[in-house]
Order: sequence, then structure tokens, then C-alpha cells
Amino acid sequence: MNPQQTTPVELPKPDKKPMMAALILGVLLVLALVFGVWAFSSRQSIKTDANAKLAQADKKLAQAQAAQASADAANKTPYRSYTGPSTYGSVSFKYPKSWNAYIDQTSDTQPVEGYFYPGIVPGIQSDTAFALRIELVDNTYDSVVSQFQSDLQDGSVKASAFLPAKMKKVTGAQVGLRLTGAIAQNDDGTNLNGSMVILKVRDKTLQIYTESNNYLDDLNNIVLASLTFQP
Repeated sequence: MNPQQTTPVELPKPDKKPMMAALILGVLLVLALVFGVWAFSSRQSIKTDANAKLAQADKKLAQAQAAQASADAANKTPYRSYTGPSTYGSVSFKYPKSWNAYIDQTSDTQPVEGYFYPGIVPGIQSDTAFALRIELVDNTYDSVVSQFQSDLQDGSVKASAFLPAKMKKVTGAQVGLRLTGAIAQNDDGTNLNGSMVILKVRDKTLQIYTESNNYLDDLNNIVLASLTFQP
């Protein structure tokens, strides 16, 4: 009797589709990772380059502004000087040489009325915000201050005590008032925002001010820093 012959059993062949899918997925993940790293690196490079260019632009702007400020300062010096009539306290101060002045000293009720402006002085009725105004009026200090009472109450003007630096050791010099805000108006009713100093000068009252904050540094550092008078 012949031994029983057995038929070989064929094992199932592995399905290559999942392996292929996994391989493709792996390749895609690697490509995605590489692309992500490249994109991040490129973005950082662009950001770094943009920041460098912005910093360079800011540096150039700062240099240009510093150069302009230096040129403006040089254009203002040496300063010019104004001294008013000795009869009315010899009010004196310095102002930039780039400014011109129109000063009327012919009125008895307002012994000094001055207008200062860079270049040509505009017409008085031109609604120009003057760089500097000076008024020596034949009114008491209290009456001049009272004209701003409503502005002080509604907050459009702020007040603080003031005495010029060069007058602090002068016998008889009285502390005055500094006003900031809507200190004046044009003929059309629009406010002129600036800063005004009110001081008692003998039996008169001095008002010296800028009608524009563009000239505030000049008022503080040149005009008021040099202001003197005989109390």
C-alpha cells in the first residue's frame, strides 16, 4: 500500500497594497516634513531680512531727523535780541535769528504789541498762528488773568505758577501765571492752542506766548529762558 500522498498547501501571498500605501504615506510625510522645515526656514529668513531692512530704515530716518534738527538749530543761532522801552520795564528776551518781527510801540494803552514768525511776518489779520506774540498792556494783572476764567473752568486752558529763570533772584519780581491750551482764537472763532505767560511788569501786564505748539521748544528754551524785565 502506497503511503498517503499529501497535497502541498499554498500559503496566501502577502497583499502588497497596504505596504505600498504605507510606503507612499511615509514618503509623503517625509516630503511634508522637509517642506515644512524649508517653509519655516524661508519665513524666518524673510522675517530676519525684513527686520534688518526696517532697522536700517529707522536708523537712516533717525540720522536724517538728527541732521535736520542740527541744521534747524544752526539756522536759529546766533539769537537776535529784543529790548522794550525803559519806561515800561525794559522787557528783554532772545529769539531765533530765522524769525522776523513786527513790533508796534506807538500806543499808550498797549505800549508793546509784537508779532514774530519765521521768514516774512504774515499780516495781522491773516489768521496765522504766530511763533511768538508779545503784548504789554495797560491793564492790571488780575484783570488780564480774569479774562481766562471761563476757559480755566471748562478745562480748555490749564494754569500753573511761573517766573522766568533769570528773574527768580530779582527783588520785586512777582510770580506770574502760565496758561496752556486754547489760549487764543482766530477771527473765525477757531482755537489757537499754545502756551502763554502772564507777568506783572510795574503797573502794566506782560503777555508773551506762542499760538502754536510747533514753536513751544523755542518759547521755552530760547525766549522764556532769556526773558528779563525791571519789576
